[in-house]
Formats: sequence, structure tokens, C-alpha cells
Amino acid sequence: MSVEKNTLRTGCCGSGPGYRSPQDAFKNGPREEIVYVLCVQPDKTKHDYLAIVDVDPTSPSYCQVIHRTKMLYPGDEVHHFGWNSCSSCYGNVTKQRDKLVIPCLGSDRIYILDVAANPRAPTVHKVIEPEEMHALGVATPHTTHCLPSGDIMISTMGTVSGEGNGDFILVDGSTWKVKSLWTEGDKVAQFGYDFWYQPYWDIMVSSEWGAPKSFKPGYKHSDVLDPTLTGRSINLYSWKERKLLQTISFGDEGIAPLETRFLHNPLEAQGFVGCAVTSNIFRFYRTDDGTWAVEKVIVIPPKKVKGWALPEMQGMVTDILLSLDDRFLYLSNWLHGDVRQYDVSNPSKPVLVGQVFLGGSILKGGPVEVIEDHELTEQPAPVTIKGKKILGSPQMLQLSLDGKRLYVTTSLFSPWDTQMYPEMVKKGSVLMKVDVDTEKGGLTLDTDFLVDFGAEPDGPVLAHETRYPGGDCTSDIWLVDEEPKVELCK
Repeated sequence: MSVEKNTLRTGCCGSGPGYRSPQDAFKNGPREEIVYVLCVQPDKTKHDYLAIVDVDPTSPSYCQVIHRTKMLYPGDEVHHFGWNSCSSCYGNVTKQRDKLVIPCLGSDRIYILDVAANPRAPTVHKVIEPEEMHALGVATPHTTHCLPSGDIMISTMGTVSGEGNGDFILVDGSTWKVKSLWTEGDKVAQFGYDFWYQPYWDIMVSSEWGAPKSFKPGYKHSDVLDPTLTGRSINLYSWKERKLLQTISFGDEGIAPLETRFLHNPLEAQGFVGCAVTSNIFRFYRTDDGTWAVEKVIVIPPKKVKGWALPEMQGMVTDILLSLDDRFLYLSNWLHGDVRQYDVSNPSKPVLVGQVFLGGSILKGGPVEVIEDHELTEQPAPVTIKGKKILGSPQMLQLSLDGKRLYVTTSLFSPWDTQMYPEMVKKGSVLMKVDVDTEKGGLTLDTDFLVDFGAEPDGPVLAHETRYPGGDCTSDIWLVDEEPKVELCK
């Protein structure tokens, strides 16, 4: 579906946060010089932190952690994070992208970091204690997005007691107080995880992981197979009315739908969601009657194996993202160990154009023997970068604005890391870089780039999500207005 009416919201002065449009960011955005990486301490007596990494090839500290901003308490389990303002506020001269918002899966705290004074050395500005969220009956915060109103919206995944509950809280972007739940009405999603909003289509789409009491202790296959403990649906809300309109179940083909990505062009009423456990990608889209539907567009077949916990090993798609020009979709297979690039110029028919193995559980010479594989003729070789063998597997992805550099970390969630990749937990995760062919498609590992988080001052840590100071393709949302906004220039 492609819609030509209306234009991207541009404001008029272009002095608000972010970029005028996805194409503006894609074509004119600066090359990243530093990246922010959240790091989890496997030793729960120590503090998680935000690592600032130099990724400027001309810098003498290239590939080094140049600063660490520690959280204030041990055991927080930092995970995903976002901004107080993004391109949804473009054109609003009163807004600045100057605070990082960091929810914690372990403690239910929300840290607010100030990056305005020195982007290379953020400081803790505010801590929202869990009691503020718990007072509303929700817990386990995950995804955060800024809203054009100035509020911050954060998805939650459960009740205070750990039952499944997909809700959202609103945080005041000035006072940093939890204001209320976002949702209205009697319907609440069974589970929560990620979300993406698009006011032009009066829609917000959210995904489902499962009940925190189930996934927090670790991966349990019987719980994954239980639909009362692990999600299988996406939930669609009226953005204006804040009400749950429609729930679409994927059934057992879509267990644990996680990352949810609308196409960046806000005139496109479609996007993708990656289902972790079953390793399928579904496209969601708006139909002519205004309802929403889904279709399975990418299938990654399991491999029959020996020497593993189960006779078949799924890929476990734990992250997906879209390039800012909406041409390529990237995904990580956290168990098989590969990163894939698909051309989604036709969103209904993705074409695999790039693939690279960066670790995983089926490496040649390891304990797992692949006895039937519908994709590979032999097991992939172990990967070594700058003398370090890569342990673990590609997990979180972040793409440069121009789409040419893909940054990859290897940690998913410390309890699951401990089960699946115990050696990585002992020796630390890494940040890698993959070079992207943006013309024909193709992925090439940069063997001169490695950030070894096993060599950190307080011991090995687990690096998870990555962001850029100026925004990126997984945090920025663009809007559409019926009429151009000109009053800001008066």
C-alpha cells in the first residue's frame, strides 16, 4: 500500500530535534562519531552502565570505550532505551533531544541521563523509582518513545506480581513524574513488549513477549509453548482514543513477537514484526476497510541437530530493523548465529540479499552437530576478530543513518545469556561492525573493528542496545500533518 496524499511534517524552521524526513536523515545525516551502548553486569552486586564508544575512524581512541556512566544501584538490568525528543518533534523549537530514557527490566527503575552538557560523558539527571509505576499496577518497563506532546511513553510487560499485562505509562518530559497509564477503556493486551505509533493512520501497534514471572528467570521451553505465558499476537490501538481496537494472533507460527517496525515513511500503513521463538517475520498492513491484517513474509527454517537441548534448533529472531529509505530489513538469528539483509522494496516479497555468520550455536567444531539443514551445506566456521574469538551470537542491531554500517552486539538478556552462551557471560560480549552494500545488497564483517567488553575495568559485561547522539532508525518516528505548520516562524 502506498499513499501519495499529504506531505511529511516539516515544521518551517527545521530547528527542532531530529530530521525533516527519513530521507533527510538518510541523505544528510552526519556520520556517527560516538555510540551509546547499554552494558549489563552479570555480577548483580555491581552496577550496569552506559558505555560511550568512539567509532570515528580518524580518532586516536577509535574502537575504545571513552566514558562509562554508571547506574546508581546494582542489579538494574538495563535493556532498551530511547530519547526525550525525536523527529516526531521536528519543527518545534521548544524541544531538544538532550535526555536519554533508560528503563530497567530487573529493578523497574527508569534512569534519565543528561547528554546536553557533554554528549561524551552523560550524567544521571533523575531516577524514577519503581513505586511510581507500581502505583498504577504495572511493572517491567521495556520500550520508550517520545511523543510530540512532550510526554514519554513506555511499554510495560506485566503486573507488579509478574503476571502478563501489556500496558503503557506516560512520563512528563519536564518534571519526570509518572503521570498515568496511556490506555483507556476496559481492554488490556495480554502481554507487552515493543510498540510503534503513527497518528496519521490513528494507529499504534504493540507486540508481546510474555509474563515476566516466566521469562525473567530464564528460557523454559514448556513456558514458551504455553499461550498463557508467552505471547503470539500484535495489538492495535486507536492513537486518538487510546483504546485497544484489534488483536491479531499469529498462532503457533508466531511465538514471542518482539521488535515492531513501521516503515519510516509515515504515509505507508505497514510494517514488520519479528517472532523470536518461531523465527518468522510477519508484515502487518492496513486494509481498505480500515482494519489491519498480517501475512507471513519471511520463514527461517529450523535445523535438525544433535548435542543440543532439543532435536530442532530455531534461529530465534531477536532483533529486526529497517533502513531509513525503507529498502532493507535486517534481522539477527541469535541461536543460528547469522545476520541477514532482505530487500523489502516489495514488502510482501522480501528477497535475501546479504548474510554473515558472527558466532552462534552451530559453529563447526562445537558441541552441536547439524544433521539436516535446508539452507547451509556445512556448519559455519568460528569467527575471530583482532585475535579474539567471538563468543555468543549477533543480537541487537543498529544501522548508520546512511545505511552503510551495521553495528552488532551479542547479549540478549543476562538470564538467557547464561543459559545459551555461558562462555560469553564469563568473558564478556562484543560490539562488531558489518559493512553494507546499499546498492546490490550484501554484508561484510569489518575485521578491523572490535570493542571487547570482556576487558572492562569492573570485569566482563554484556553489551545490549546501541544508539547515536543524533537519533537513529529505531528511535525516530516521523509524522504527517494535514496542513503545513507555519506558525512557529511568526
